Amino acid sequence: MADRLVLLGTKGGPAIRPGGPSPTSSLLEISGRRIVVDCGLGVTRALVNADMSLKDLDLILITHLHSDHVLEFGPLLHTAWTSGLARKVTVYGPAGIDDYWSGFLQSMRYDIDLRIDDEGRPDLRDLVDLKMYADGVVHTDADLEITALRVDHPPVTDCFALKIEAAGKSIVLSADTTYFPPLADFAQGADVLVHEAMLGEGVERLVARTGNGARLKEHLLASHTLIEDAARIANAAGVKHLVLHHLIPADDPQFGEADWIKALSGKWDGRLTIGRDGLVIPL
Repeated sequence: MADRLVLLGTKGGPAIRPGGPSPTSSLLEISGRRIVVDCGLGVTRALVNADMSLKDLDLILITHLHSDHVLEFGPLLHTAWTSGLARKVTVYGPAGIDDYWSGFLQSMRYDIDLRIDDEGRPDLRDLVDLKMYADGVVHTDADLEITALRVDHPPVTDCFALKIEAAGKSIVLSADTTYFPPLADFAQGADVLVHEAMLGEGVERLVARTGNGARLKEHLLASHTLIEDAARIANAAGVKHLVLHHLIPADDPQFGEADWIKALSGKWDGRLTIGRDGLVIPL
């Protein structure tokens, strides 16, 4: 299996619109590991489309509990289970992920118990090793080290950038954050920085279309990173490859890849990838 990063869902925010991309999720396959980062709506189908067998799920990382990052976490695990998952999946999430998981299991108890009895399946409740994490080392073993940095994503307190180091490579995912200079130190020298990005000129149109006006605009500007500030982080960190993810706006026909590239003109001259659903980035 060649090492790769697959951008499964690349839009910022929970809404989906005709012909538009799906909310946030990514797959990192490295050193024989399959690591899913965030589980926005559409993650399960996107993994199948990326030719990953659901029963091979290995590690799941949730950066924070906004719905566009966690809504399909339970359904992904349940669907993997019905697809033949028979070994433990390790899940790392912020405080509160246990409430989500126990609530999901309760909501599906009838189906889970029925399938155990009727189809001879192992108990899904025994197949998930759920762990909560905060700043610092999240996971370490012979092949892999994962470290977390709390970022600035108000009003969410527990939101974490993640650094995944394996096979001599370093991949950093910003999660959702406003411009946050400590992230540059955290990502220093990374092979790939996957950073959220927002086009300032697209915010007004998004706010007008969504309908909750001033409050939404206030949240976007306080909690997310304008594209030029993502470039500032990438430059300060000296990363080799900047990948823009969690795009805002991502489904406005007035803005396309050329607009994102133009916004970075003179601000980033390294390797650049503008995210789109299903994009495979070899490592």
